[in-house]
Amino acid sequence: MLKNIRLERPLVVLDLETTGKKVQTDRIVEISLLKLLPDGTNQIKTRRLNPGIPIPADATAIHGITDADVANENSFRQIARSLVAYLEGCDFCGYNIWNFDLRMLVNEFKRAEVPFSVEGRHIIDPCRIFHRREPRDLTAALKFYCRMEHEGAHGAEADVLAALLVLDSQVERYEDLPRTIPELHDAMEYPDIVDPDGKFVRREDGVIVFNFSDHSGKTVDDVARADPGFLDWMLKKKDFSDEAKAVAREALARQRAQQAVPMPVE
Repeated sequence: MLKNIRLERPLVVLDLETTGKKVQTDRIVEISLLKLLPDGTNQIKTRRLNPGIPIPADATAIHGITDADVANENSFRQIARSLVAYLEGCDFCGYNIWNFDLRMLVNEFKRAEVPFSVEGRHIIDPCRIFHRREPRDLTAALKFYCRMEHEGAHGAEADVLAALLVLDSQVERYEDLPRTIPELHDAMEYPDIVDPDGKFVRREDGVIVFNFSDHSGKTVDDVARADPGFLDWMLKKKDFSDEAKAVAREALARQRAQQAVPMPVE
């Protein structure tokens, strides 16, 4: 399968489908491993896993795996020891593996209490090669879309003109992009931020949710109920804007008001 690379020891190309992108709290729902051996032989193994937590609808929309699909599958803990043995002595490869897949895998092994380390292994990530050889900065965009060199790059005026040329060329190139500024704004799919730093965003139903930390995606009222200490911590920190602190303060006030309401007497 490899025409230009020589292997000195087994190489495992891996990819994970998960319940989300938070390696500390999300779980694997599918794992695929392509094991290439120095003698030219290879084998691929793919299996689904029961994550033990609900699979969010937005995750299912990406990989198509539902709770019902994995209801009768093994958990990661059940396969962890056989998996670590299968990966013994192997190097790793995968697209964006450095930023996500390996970190998720390490955390899953940690939760399963099965020793696993990438120390001493070679990690190959085609995504890093792509980004280094094909930059995604303004200079690269101007060259790609407009076939122009970016003279005076990082000078404010030159960057302003380059950004406008790139935008106009993108609209010309992609026929499905809108032609008006309001419609282009909508196409950006920006989150509806509540505070200047974007720590909180407002969902389509108007509910405010966290956009940072392990609470990302949770409603501010849910966090006020389950982890009020986190909101108290925010109020004491200088790093958060007045607007973000106001959201935290109001959520705590609502929660404490609810706790103060006496239970009805039957």
